[in-house]
Amino acid sequence: AIKRVKVSQTKTLKNKMVKSELKSAIKNFENVLLENDMEKAKLQYSFVTKKIDKAASKGAIHKSVANRKKAKLALRLNASAQA
Repeated sequence: AIKRVKVSQTKTLKNKMVKSELKSAIKNFENVLLENDMEKAKLQYSFVTKKIDKAASKGAIHKSVANRKKAKLALRLNASAQA
């Protein structure tokens, strides 16, 4: 039981770290969108999707959540490209 607690604490820390990086990447993407720099935004979008996929593959977030986040960000990118 003691080992289980230790393992779960380690996994919680790793998941927290991955999720924190993910939130930061998404925030950076949204800031680039606000600047209306489409070239930077496209590069940032590919970086964010890579982070999202990595988080999903590590099990930090569910695969469906990852797909939903990517779709939402793609919609925002396309909307700002048309505006």
